[in-house]
Amino acid sequence: MESLISHPLLFKFLKFAVVGAMGLVIDFGVTYLCKEKLRFNKYVANATGFFVSGANNFLLNRSWTFANNDPQIWEQYAKFVSFALIGLLINSTIIWFLHGQQKRNFYFSKAVATAVVMAWNFTSNILFTFR
Repeated sequence: MESLISHPLLFKFLKFAVVGAMGLVIDFGVTYLCKEKLRFNKYVANATGFFVSGANNFLLNRSWTFANNDPQIWEQYAKFVSFALIGLLINSTIIWFLHGQQKRNFYFSKAVATAVVMAWNFTSNILFTFR
């Protein structure tokens, strides 16, 4: 019986998760820097962290996770950014609801939003961006 780890889709998801973990560190670090040290509006800080980590994630996912060498890199990046924008909307909505409406901790809210958006990003990227 084939082990689960050798299943191609699961292996891609695990690689995606590793890239995402690195992106999470970048995202939270940039968000913290912008919000706490540079005093950006929390939603602007969140978007900044989201997009800095997103650029990193695109490059790593393209080369490592999906081993994609489509010559139309700019079209691919446009798809990636489009799905990331939808992800940002989902992310910001969850933060608005949990932090703004439910008065939960901002970083707890961001962590929940990040988990939801990870599922969105993997699905949209495997089906459309890097297929």
